[in-house]
Amino acid sequence: MSATAASALSGGDAAPVTMFGPDFPFAFDSYLAHPSGLGALPAEAHGREVAIIGAGISGIVAAFELMKLGLRPVVYEADRIGGRLRSEPFRSAPETIAELGAMRFPPSATTFFHYLGLAGLATTPFPNPLSPATPSTVIDLGGQTHYARTLADLPPLFAEVAQAWREALEEGAQFSAMQAAIRARDARRVKEIWNALVPALDEESFYGFIARSNAFRTRSYRHREVFGQVGFGTGGWDTDFPNSMLEILRVVYTDADTDHRMVVGGVEQLPRRLWALAPARTAHWPAGVSLAGLHGGSPRPGVARIARAPSGRIAITDRWGHETEYDSVVATCQTWLLSARIECEERLFSHANWMAMDRSHYMQAAKTFIMVDRPFWRDVDPATGRHVLSLTLSDRMTRGTYLIEQGEDRPGVICLSYAWEDDAMKWMSLPVEERVRLALHSLRQVYPDTDIRSHIIGEPITVSWESDPNFMGAFKGNLPGHYRYQRRLFAHFRQDDLPPDERGIFLAGDDISWTAGWAEGAVTTALNAVWGVMRHFGGTSFPDNPGPGDAWEALQPLALPE
Repeated sequence: MSATAASALSGGDAAPVTMFGPDFPFAFDSYLAHPSGLGALPAEAHGREVAIIGAGISGIVAAFELMKLGLRPVVYEADRIGGRLRSEPFRSAPETIAELGAMRFPPSATTFFHYLGLAGLATTPFPNPLSPATPSTVIDLGGQTHYARTLADLPPLFAEVAQAWREALEEGAQFSAMQAAIRARDARRVKEIWNALVPALDEESFYGFIARSNAFRTRSYRHREVFGQVGFGTGGWDTDFPNSMLEILRVVYTDADTDHRMVVGGVEQLPRRLWALAPARTAHWPAGVSLAGLHGGSPRPGVARIARAPSGRIAITDRWGHETEYDSVVATCQTWLLSARIECEERLFSHANWMAMDRSHYMQAAKTFIMVDRPFWRDVDPATGRHVLSLTLSDRMTRGTYLIEQGEDRPGVICLSYAWEDDAMKWMSLPVEERVRLALHSLRQVYPDTDIRSHIIGEPITVSWESDPNFMGAFKGNLPGHYRYQRRLFAHFRQDDLPPDERGIFLAGDDISWTAGWAEGAVTTALNAVWGVMRHFGGTSFPDNPGPGDAWEALQPLALPE
């Protein structure tokens, strides 16, 4: 079953849905794959240094593409390469990993998948609820347990909820028309639909949209409750209920929440491979150049201070007090860090942009993983004919329990609990052993005859992203009324109209994008920043491959009145 209404409403169209818009329908994947390249710099700019703050996927992509243009990226990283693409190995079996950050990726993220291909990484289907990659799914609500292999195995209420969601999207958001425009890459039509919805829905919460839709209003409260607890595809939606409905539409229009893939061996391999990869073609640099080679193998330490130097350049001071001046900087860290963790001189950004950064709403997220001796969940109880353990969506503390196989004759991995927002906060103060105990206790209520403990090997792994001082949250989720803030941040890479003090520092990362929480947004905003830096150094795009800044006037996101 599709994670959204996508499968039911898209029909059999041959063209795929991609993350093309809706706010800025620019074909980043085509731009990136064009044989001409992203552009060219004047010879006098070659070899000049650009600071990159953060070695997550956005920072690594920006550094990789700037190196190809002939600049010398200098990457600063406070922790480790990868950011929230974090594949944590179990200590006793390093080849077995827990995906602490992003773990499932939609094929519609075509720009992100370009880099997966470049790095030579393979993917396999992610075991979402009721997906073909999942042996079985259990939905446990209100003390009642429902076992299913397909949607048809569930009580009629669940099909009614799925139908209500499809109807609500069609009624209130022209879902099928928007997906048809995205499939056709019809930017004019995408903008026509979206620009009418933005002022109507900017101040509407996800829950408000659901509750006021005819589709749900004519059904019972129980339908809304089940939709919030279970959702479809990746699981429950209720932790997103306070967020802007525009955030949800960006996900479902672009199939970002459907048919996910996971990276074989762990997604952290991607930024690490790009770090070590020698591009096939670069300007200025000799063959075989790589980011690792330019850095002597390791990024610079984390950044402590960013300021405008007396020379007019931007001075970066690392955590050990070493200061270096740069003509340009790309900041890919989460924006709260520019206020709370890094001493960032106020004049580098306008007050409007500081407001946008500081008003960012970050989602909390907690995961707890155990390694088990084998994928025992494929065992079938002869008395019931059911699997002894299933992917589980529950209203208990665990919320989502995912079962991940890592190949034949290898241990299995169970994400005992994947929780968001208030549910994630319940776990934050608990040590890992207590998290495991509570999760197992909850699952014992659902599977009283299954002894999960007897299969555990190695040490458990857990994460709460909001307690990590280098992140302070999992990703951004815009609240109602935040559209204007997001537009300010996304548009920042175009700097021709900025005063001199605000030029030369560029923002990138998934929270700068319109699709926070998805690696595609991190990658595409990195490409925006690359275009901005290229222009800052006097470079230009090629005429047959205009960049995002060149297409801005035609495609720019709607500007709401202030």
